[in-house]
Order: sequence, then C-alpha cells, then structure tokens
Amino acid sequence: MLLADMGAEVIVVGGGSGSAPIPALSRGKTFISLDLKSPAGRDAFCRLADKADVVIEGYRPGVMTRLGIDAATLRGRNPRLIYCAITGYGQTGPMAPAAGHDINYAGLSGALGAFGPVDGPPVFPLNLLADFAGGSLFAAMGILAALYERERTGEGQVIDAAMVDGCLSMMAMHFPDWGRPVLPARGDGLLAGTAPFYRCYRCADGRHIAVGALERRFFEALWVGLGLPEPAPPHFDRQAWPAMAERFAAVFLQRPRDAWVDHFVSRDCCVTPVLDPAEALAHPHNRSRHPGLAADRPLKAPVMPMTEEMPATYDPADHTAEVLAAAGLTAAEIAAARSNAAMTEGLPWPPPL
Repeated sequence: MLLADMGAEVIVVGGGSGSAPIPALSRGKTFISLDLKSPAGRDAFCRLADKADVVIEGYRPGVMTRLGIDAATLRGRNPRLIYCAITGYGQTGPMAPAAGHDINYAGLSGALGAFGPVDGPPVFPLNLLADFAGGSLFAAMGILAALYERERTGEGQVIDAAMVDGCLSMMAMHFPDWGRPVLPARGDGLLAGTAPFYRCYRCADGRHIAVGALERRFFEALWVGLGLPEPAPPHFDRQAWPAMAERFAAVFLQRPRDAWVDHFVSRDCCVTPVLDPAEALAHPHNRSRHPGLAADRPLKAPVMPMTEEMPATYDPADHTAEVLAAAGLTAAEIAAARSNAAMTEGLPWPPPL
C-alpha cells in the first residue's frame, strides 16, 4: 500500500495458500487469481514479471523455487527485475524455514525482551514492531533504494528482507546500553519507564498522560508545571527516581487527563495525552493534517506535496482477465491460468472472535 500511495501499480496475485488480504491495507491494489501450480498459471506469472519493476513475495524460503517462479528464474528473464522476499527469519540461517509471527520475530531480535515491566512478562506493541516496522518498512526502503541503483547500473537485484533483521537494526541504539545504567534490564532504564520524567501517569479519570521531559529545560518546565515548590533537583540521579516518581504520580492523580493537557499546552515540556485509537482519529492535530482520517481510511504518509493525490480506494473485485489481457495473454491462456480456488487458506482479518 505504501508503494501504491507513491504511484506504483500494485497487482496482488492470489489463488492459493496465504493470509487473507486486509481491507485496511489493500488500498490501491489490483487483485488477480492464478493457479501457480499449473504450467499456465506459472507462465502467466512469469509474463507479468517480465514487464514488472518489482516482485514481492512472502513465502517461506524454497516455496517460490518449488513453484518455478523464484528470483533466479524471473531475473533470468528480466534482469532489471527487483525481487523482494519478505520473511520472518530471512533466506538463510538455521531458523529460516521456521513458522512465526510478529511476536516471535520481535522476541528473537532482543527487542521484545526489553519491553514491559520489571516484574512481569514482556509486553509487545501489537504487531507493529516486526510485521510493519521491521518487515514492510525496511522492505519498502530496500525496494526504493534498488530502483534508484538500477538507474545507475541497469540491473535489478534480490532483496532479502527479514523481519528479525529489521528489528535487530532498530535495536542498534539499545544493544550497547543493555546491562548498563541507562538500560540495565527489562522495564528499567531511562527510556524503559523507570525515569519519572519519561513515563506515563494515571490521571484522576483513569486515563493517562505521557511525559517525555528528558532534557534539563523540559524537566525544569515540568517541575514548575506540576507546582512543586523547591528548585528542580538533578533529574539524572537514579537514586532519586523512586521518590520522584511517587510524587509525580500523586500530583497527576489530582486532575483528569484533559485538564492536564490544557494545563501543559503552552509550557513546552513534552507532556501529551495517551490517546486510544478512536481518540487519535478524532484528535484536532491529526484531523488538521489529515481531514479525511478514518478507521477505514489510513492516511498517506509521508506528506509529499509534489506527488499528493487522493489515495485510491479498496477494490476487492477480481481483475484477472483484464490484467492478463493487458499483458498479452489470449482468452484461452487466461482461462487456463486463473485459479478458481478461494483467494487464501490463511487467517482472515479480523478473525471471528
């Protein structure tokens, strides 16, 4: 969807096993159905890839080879093709063929082991970390870089986008800190929820406020804003943190969340509300930047005024015939290539709970 938002024509090939398309992430995509286990279906796929800039696949290593539509085969026909394989564990390594989901990939990267309370199990941020940040965003960045490099070399390349790798890359700032005072353990550290000036607090109405006053000037403004009478103490003194956190917590419990938001709005000390998803969609700042923001209409990001267009809508219809006809296939070839199976055999989203 990110590439479609930037102007790419995106064709999604279904007709076999795999996860169901998620409507919220299907904007701008054209869906077709091919029987990739049949010679006609494979030939149709190859002919599409002959004219494509990029092929993206998310099967376990070896599946595309068994189907006869792997990177070597497709790039042998189209050397300019950029072939991006998105997997959890990568194309190599002892865990490459293993099954997994976001929680597993985040766990193997060390990121999940750093999230959550000291005295409880790790807490994961939905499936945002590995699936989206470590996987899709790194893959999209690699694709864009490969397209740019192709302008210089005339050659495509193979991208091995592993979600574990993306998470490992994002942990680069924190690996050196692990076990040291800044991040001694899960849930303990400057950015892990221990520091009283970088954590969330419960307010009088049960909702929460986010405090991120890391720098000294922000901390001093926070201290004054909380109405504490004495001069602000050295805020990086870890010995003072427990008592300071208790004191802050008691103060924040005196007012509802939005009263604190109004109180701090002009104090410039990094205090914001913790919004639930529905509140975030309705927040004035988000609405001012993205007036059409809605639960079923994810925004286009980043904002790029020179290429700004209204994002395409979700079209779940099957466009196999027209897509293959545009690629030069005859009616008989299209009939032989298309799959009559359901789009997927995987988990639908949302599942019936």
